[in-house]
This record gives sequence, structure tokens and C-alpha cells, in this order.
Amino acid sequence: MNLESKRPEIDYPTTWQYKIIGSSVDEMIKAVESVIVDLEYDLSASNISQKGKYFSLNISVKVPSEIVRDLVFQKLSSHPAIKFVI
Repeated sequence: MNLESKRPEIDYPTTWQYKIIGSSVDEMIKAVESVIVDLEYDLSASNISQKGKYFSLNISVKVPSEIVRDLVFQKLSSHPAIKFVI
């Protein structure tokens, strides 16, 4: 049995962390508000790039299932105000 290929088991509901990166904090906040509807979440500032062009925010979301967790990731990733989701 290859233990490295086994996915970790996650008990749901759980709180999941995302980091989003973009060039406008206001637009990223609006994106989060439009994507994460009817879920409990916290949003906090993270970092500013060295030249001040990019900003990152931390999002902590209570997700009820893996499907919802993946859907939130996909919607955040595809939003034009967000450059990257980690």
C-alpha cells in the first residue's frame, strides 16, 4: 500500500483556509461576497507585494462538504478580480 498517494480524510463540516491574491482589495472583497453566499466565513488582510501592486487576503470558510469546498475554490479562481487562489 502506497501511503503517499492516499488522500487525507477530512471530516465535514470543517473550516477551510484560502488565500487570494489580486490588485484591488475592494474588488477582491466584492468577489468574496459574491462567491461565498450562505456560508460562514472570516476575511483578513495578509500581505502586500514589495512594490505595492498586489495584495493578499486570507479567507476562512466553514464548508459542509468537499463538493462545496472545491466549488468555492473554482469560483474564486475564475473571478476576474482574483489573480490566484492558494
